[in-house]
Amino acid sequence: MEMFYPLATSSWDNLEVEAIHKVIATGMYTMGKHVAKYEEEFAKFLGSNHCVMVSSGSTANLLMVAALFYRKENPLKRGDEVIVPAVSWSTTYFPLAQYGLKLKFVDIDIETLNYDLNALRDAVTDNTRMIMTVNLLGNPNNFTEIKNIIGERKIELVEDNCESLGATFEGKQTGTFGSMGTYSSFFSHHISTMEGGIVTTDDEELYHILLCLRAHGWTRNLPKINKVTGIKSDNAFEESFKFVLPGYNVRPLEMSGAIGLEQIKKLQNFVDVRRENAFVFQELFSNHPDLYIQKEIGKSSWFGFSFVIRPESTVKRISLIEHLTKAGVECRPIVAGNFAKNEALKWFDFEIHGGLPNAERIDQHGFFVGNHQVPMKAQIERLRAEFDKG
Repeated sequence: MEMFYPLATSSWDNLEVEAIHKVIATGMYTMGKHVAKYEEEFAKFLGSNHCVMVSSGSTANLLMVAALFYRKENPLKRGDEVIVPAVSWSTTYFPLAQYGLKLKFVDIDIETLNYDLNALRDAVTDNTRMIMTVNLLGNPNNFTEIKNIIGERKIELVEDNCESLGATFEGKQTGTFGSMGTYSSFFSHHISTMEGGIVTTDDEELYHILLCLRAHGWTRNLPKINKVTGIKSDNAFEESFKFVLPGYNVRPLEMSGAIGLEQIKKLQNFVDVRRENAFVFQELFSNHPDLYIQKEIGKSSWFGFSFVIRPESTVKRISLIEHLTKAGVECRPIVAGNFAKNEALKWFDFEIHGGLPNAERIDQHGFFVGNHQVPMKAQIERLRAEFDKG
């Protein structure tokens, strides 16, 4: 069946295709000058000091977590407690567990889909070493309140911003409120580079650690004077295979960097159009008797449009999704729903703080549809009509 309302559509035109061919013509496919230039342009867009491109948003999260274990002062240690929201994608959680951190799952707000701030406030203790914030479906967290909750305590704040590129809170780009933030440029995200991700930071030491971890843990990609090894030798042969951190190979393709250079030029327009679509969506679905829609914090970049069936409603999700699918609407769960229900947690060191009723409501009664970088007024109006039929 042809979908009149697909989950995502391509954001490419001839410029991205031409960018690929230009890289092919050079014969240099692994990361090089196009990746470096893309990192520079991405940092300019964010207003941040440093960006490191990697192979995906998932590996961006991996490096972000890993980097905090290798800094010289106050590094994270195995067993440290990190607070996480109960609703997110798997690779928000997996690097934390793989590095031996103890996860404390905290409930989310049924309308914003981000942290329930009262639950978060209650969850933070003197044992808390880090708070992982996730800006869900384009929606910023309330970072003013989160920083008030942290107060004077030495708690690391990091952001999984993979779904929320271009969102702002109080005029500042999401992903830049903590010591590091991550982004994804997978096909369905705000920009697409085949596969790809970014870690951003203003901390020069973390930046150098990220550069080292991205490519084997070797020194080759570090500047001569750096905050990992101090001063590199001028002998390139000696530095070729010198390994100083237990790193990975999560380098991006040079083609992805070249595509990113074209996509970043279009990003603000993409976000503006997504927000215009959201105005239409909000006008048609606000105060729906059977459904909650996501309540915007700051300026969302509206990754998609979510629905949670109200407790008092008689609507059944399975019937509604079946009707929408038959009508040509592509639907998905709200990210991974209540992640704490998954079998993978048998491998985690974790606790659940105070119960997760909102996460469970979303898990059992929520879903979302796409938002695109092109005007969608007609599709959203038809979507509303299908809800009435269903």
